Order: sequence, then structure tokens, then C-alpha cells
Amino acid sequence: MNKIPPFDVSQQYQQIGDRLNKAALEVLASGQYIGGQAVSQFETEFAQYIGSNHGIACNSGTDALYLALRALDIGEGAEVITSPFTFFASAETISMTGAKPVFIDIEAHSFNMNVDLIEAAITERTKAIMPVHLFGRAVDMTKLMAIAKKHNLYVIEDCAQATGATFDGQKVGNIGDVGCFSFYPTKNLGGCGDGGMMTTNNPEVARKLHILREHGSPKRYYHEYIGMNSRLDALQAALLQVKLPYLDKWNDQRREISDRYTHLLKDAHIPKLVSPHYCAGSVWNQYTVCIGDGQRDQVQAQLREQNIITMIYYPLPLHLQEVYRYLNYKKGDFPVTEDICDRVLSLPMFPELREEQQQQVVSTLQNILK
Repeated sequence: MNKIPPFDVSQQYQQIGDRLNKAALEVLASGQYIGGQAVSQFETEFAQYIGSNHGIACNSGTDALYLALRALDIGEGAEVITSPFTFFASAETISMTGAKPVFIDIEAHSFNMNVDLIEAAITERTKAIMPVHLFGRAVDMTKLMAIAKKHNLYVIEDCAQATGATFDGQKVGNIGDVGCFSFYPTKNLGGCGDGGMMTTNNPEVARKLHILREHGSPKRYYHEYIGMNSRLDALQAALLQVKLPYLDKWNDQRREISDRYTHLLKDAHIPKLVSPHYCAGSVWNQYTVCIGDGQRDQVQAQLREQNIITMIYYPLPLHLQEVYRYLNYKKGDFPVTEDICDRVLSLPMFPELREEQQQQVVSTLQNILK
């Protein structure tokens, strides 16, 4: 039985390798490896795709979150409300500024923050909300933006897993004050290394983001802020520019794969497995099921024995991480999150996943859980 990986980035290269090779060689021949036309063109095209007035490239999705917080003057003494069920970078970057992450529980059906819990978490120190569009599905941004406006809070969208996703017809990253994207290779728009982008419609915020990513320097050797070195390499920008026109097609393929998984799992009648809820605007960075009766880890191990490799995002919620012990959260504070962390299992998901591979995944799950 051939191995089915959780993702396979090599297949995109097989499709468009000639164009990627040509773009890479053009950058190498140009001698312009930092900044330059390749980066500025990609920034413009990506911002146009999202619908934002400004796109500012940086070194990673993590840097994008940190720089966005800095550009909005969020730091020591401030609080930022976010989800405990996400990759560590979401909370880590808040802490890096000196601010305090404040967690709220999630919705079981969406895995995203429960927007109805935001107002109860707001204090006089709250400066921003950081919604995480997890697994490619958007947070309820209509409710969230209304709360942010009511309380005069900034909104920083963590779009790392949701490039191209929409909420009520509007692309994520163009709803809040700043949208933050990752181009890590396994993302919907993935590079051949690290990379990130920030989008905004505020020209002053855009200006500050440009300066902060370049050592706080509006021009060489003159510095307005304590910044950092966070530039997207010209080589990565050129490769991502080649891939960007394919993104909608790849996201459509992810939707087809998601629909097929859902139908196959429904037909399989697996009582201990819950499929993710349908969401029209999702771009399905992951297809994540829930396994009941404490069997998740055992099921994952048995799938691996059958050459089906799955992933667990995320086994330990952020509020129970050792590094956040000082926040005084305890087990039981966010019961939905804690329950989900014990049950989630992400099945193989990438645009080139074949129907017969999906059938193999589902039939194996059926045999394990029958």
C-alpha cells in the first residue's frame, strides 16, 4: 500500500516547475536578491487579490503578526483577546510585544473563537482582538467587527491558514485593521521557504509596517523606531508570484476534496467520528475530524501502520502551555477547547489528493473504528 502523506508540496512543482525554474533563474541572474522589483510586484498583486490597498511582505507569518501589533502600538500593559486553539505564534507574538494574551473558548462546530464570549473578556486594558481563521475557515467577522467598533478595538486577522477564504463574500485579511498571512510551504499559497505578508487599507499603518520591517528605518541609516530585519527574499517573492494565479484553482480543489471526504464518511457510517461542518467560504487548509471515546491517538497510530499519515493540530491548548502558567489559567477554564484538543485528527489534505487515496483513508478509518 502506497504511503498517503498529510501534504505533498512536490506535486505543485511537477505542475508548474518550468515556470518556477524560469522565475528563480531570472532572480539569480538579476543580482537583486533583497527587495527590488520581484518583491514590490508580488506585494502589489497579492494586495489586489485580497482587495487591500497595501501589501507589505515580510520574513514569515509570525513576523507579520508581531509587526502588525507593533504598528498599532500594542505593547506593555495592553491585552489582546485571541483563541487558545491555534498555533503558538498567535499568542507568542502578543507576548513578544510585552502585551498579555487573553484567551476565550472556541466553538465546537467551527474550531474558531466563540465571538459571543469576547465582550465578557474586555477590560480597560484591552487594545485589540486577534481572530484566527483556523484550518481555512473564517471567524464570524460581522459580529466581531461590530464588537471591535463598539469598544474601539483594533482587529488583527491571523490568516496564516486561510489565504483566499471569505466571510460573507469578503476575503479575510481585508476586514480588520491588518491581515497577516504565512507562505510556509504547506499553506494554501506556499513558498519554498518561509515568507509572510501584511495587508491593510490604512496608509499610515502601511508606512509604519514598511519601516518596522527594515530596522525601523525609513531610509538607510536613519531610524524612527526600534524595528527588525524581516524582509521577504526576492527569490521567494518571484516563486510566490508564479503560484498566486493558481491559488483559486487549488482552493477549489481543496473544496472538492473536502466535499468528497464528507460524503465518503457519511456513507461509511462511522459512529465515533464527527466530520467538520460545511462552510462555503472555507479554503480547507486542513480537513479535521473528531474521534470519540479517547481513541484518537490509537486511531492515528493504526492509520500510520497502514501508511496513512495524519496530523494532530493541536494536542495541548495554549492556556495550558508551560510558558503561560503565569497567566493562571487552569484545566477546565475552556472546556470546548480542551475537549477538541483531545479529539481532533487532520486527514491528508492537499489539492492533488486523488479520489482513490481518499477512499483508502476512509475505508481504513471505517475498519479501525467499526
